[in-house]
Amino acid sequence: MNANLESLYKIAQKPSRTIIGLMSGTSLDGLDVALCKISGSGEDTEVQLVQFDTVDYSEEIKSEIRSVFAKQTIDFQKLVLLNEWIGVLHANIILDCLNRWKIPANTVDLVASHGQTVFHAPKILHQQEKFPNATLQIGDGDHIAVKTGIITISDFRQKHLAAGGEGAPLAVYGDYFIFSKKGENRIMLNMGGIANFTYLPSSHNPEEVFVTDTGTGNTLIDAFTRLSFPDKAYDKDAEIAKRGTVNIALLKALKADEFFQKPFPKTTGPELFSPEYVRQAQTKSNTANIAIEDLLATLTRFSAETIAEAIHTTINNTAYLAENFTVYMSGGGAHNPLLVGWLKELLPCTFANTDSLGISGDAKEAILFAILANETVSGGTLDFGPRKRIPSVSMGKISFPG
Repeated sequence: MNANLESLYKIAQKPSRTIIGLMSGTSLDGLDVALCKISGSGEDTEVQLVQFDTVDYSEEIKSEIRSVFAKQTIDFQKLVLLNEWIGVLHANIILDCLNRWKIPANTVDLVASHGQTVFHAPKILHQQEKFPNATLQIGDGDHIAVKTGIITISDFRQKHLAAGGEGAPLAVYGDYFIFSKKGENRIMLNMGGIANFTYLPSSHNPEEVFVTDTGTGNTLIDAFTRLSFPDKAYDKDAEIAKRGTVNIALLKALKADEFFQKPFPKTTGPELFSPEYVRQAQTKSNTANIAIEDLLATLTRFSAETIAEAIHTTINNTAYLAENFTVYMSGGGAHNPLLVGWLKELLPCTFANTDSLGISGDAKEAILFAILANETVSGGTLDFGPRKRIPSVSMGKISFPG
């Protein structure tokens, strides 16, 4: 047997595996690195977060990624170069973290690398009949494996696409494995650059599980904060937005896009929700000259209303919702008091953070990719029923160090 395959076979047979989950989202703020101890698989999965860090990206790294990020016209050579460069960058970040944590690389079984999304193109957005749903994440897994010496599993979204999904949201698998609880209706709401949620029914029946993007989370708030305040990466604690007033005309124009009329489930990205999207809405609503405080307040309200309306529409019973649902929040938006406050007004549910379930909201997505890697080597396929939007597949491509 090939030595690499033999090593992978031994890892799959272990009672528990040490897996590093990596996540870099559309906010481009940095790389989440979660060192996890995972035992079992599927619904028997148990996760212990051993170490976690978010390694901030320098302005140089952000600038390089933004040169190809969510753009239809790019320097193609730059994209090719960045695929390798980000792989090496992520490998070096892993090694730096392990060194700080005083953990030898040879004690880590697997790296689960999400990569860096540079373009998300579901058919709902590209609308070209002959082409399927598509997405692209860069940061080559072979470079991570060779540089770290650790078997790396990456490029998870392609199998989801190949099986008929849109490549997102992938959180549904880990959400079901570690958060689903019989007797409690749960909504796992992640507010990153784009917001999405997983509905976990109290029946614990996987065929009733539902997942969708809702629209923008933090991406527009962050973008216009940076444009007006170059020294700020985001509107910390909504300090700027809280000084503003929601502009109703602009809010209506922002919500008028046909994306919000399309049926659920659906996915989206910064390709649609870009600064140009906002500028067009401002032109239509004659609000191009409003104060930045009012603009950020309106963008925050836009995220809150579209999240709440997506949950109302898909759950479809607000009285039942008020009494029987708990919304567990994660992602950067969970730290935005204005956004969270409005959500609590719009959704009469019980609210909590995923930290209350034993999983850090900031580390959650990186942990979920570690769980996907665990499933790749030790799990099976959970049957979510005959729905292409949640295909019952094992995901990820395996890269060996040698």
